[in-house]
Amino acid sequence: MGSRVKLRICGAFAALATPVDERGRIDFCTFDRLLDFLLASGVDGVAVGGGTAEYPHFDLEDRKRLIAAAARRTAGKTFLLAGIGASTVHATLALGHFAAELGCNVLLLPMPHFFHYEQHDLKAFCVTVSRELRAPCLLYNLPAFTNPLAVETAIQLLREEEYVVGIKDSSGDRQNLSRLARARTDNGFSLLVGDDALALEALLAGWEGIISGIACFVPELLIAHYRSFQAGDVGATRQFQVLLDRLIDEVVKLPIPWGIRLGLQVRGILNGPLPLPLSALRRQQVTDFLDWFTRWLPAQELTLQQVHP
Repeated sequence: MGSRVKLRICGAFAALATPVDERGRIDFCTFDRLLDFLLASGVDGVAVGGGTAEYPHFDLEDRKRLIAAAARRTAGKTFLLAGIGASTVHATLALGHFAAELGCNVLLLPMPHFFHYEQHDLKAFCVTVSRELRAPCLLYNLPAFTNPLAVETAIQLLREEEYVVGIKDSSGDRQNLSRLARARTDNGFSLLVGDDALALEALLAGWEGIISGIACFVPELLIAHYRSFQAGDVGATRQFQVLLDRLIDEVVKLPIPWGIRLGLQVRGILNGPLPLPLSALRRQQVTDFLDWFTRWLPAQELTLQQVHP
């Protein structure tokens, strides 16, 4: 392959949820409101169509419309990553070509979901997609929902493929932090963590930043976390990580990304019904989370104001 595409991706990025109406159709008006909320917060960029967006719920044309809406709203204002994950290479390429033509900065490339594949299959998939699209691709390791990408496979792609510019690792595997950091030489690929619980550890290991679902509804927390670290105040970053961990403890009591969508509701961005009927247990958990977050967020305002975006 030729020389690597030069693109440094760094900062605190928000992974967008997908608002829906009562019939489960994308609510584009609320989506615009969500984008405006995040743009005003000062995040370094947004990711549309990733795991937080529940992308398997939507067909290809709806996903294209979502990418187009994000591209229009963010044009010239912030960095835009577009998720192009699908169960087939044909759908992935269709989304990738569409997003690249709209000028999205980076294409977020998860592994195929539903059916299981071997590592050589995944490598062939990533090579084919990145070479045909000829646009910056960020590998997306999301083993809870897609085929897991082994570190060895990721390193090969990061070192060998011209258009593979980095990785978002959402595995939650702490060992990956040092292993991927050590694999970098002079080709300078970008490392971004997708597990909020590892945000501080990733930064300490030399990673560039985080693409965060939590940042979708509490962007000020991730901004304060990242900005304090960049300013050299690791003590403050540790305090923000404690707050982040406390929030994660509550969010993970619900299926992903229900807590994120409920958090947006508390912040005044009503984003439609959850994708499944609620059992009695879930109804109680939803009520408990809404009550807890409504009390927790105002109590953190003074702390979060210590670092401005």
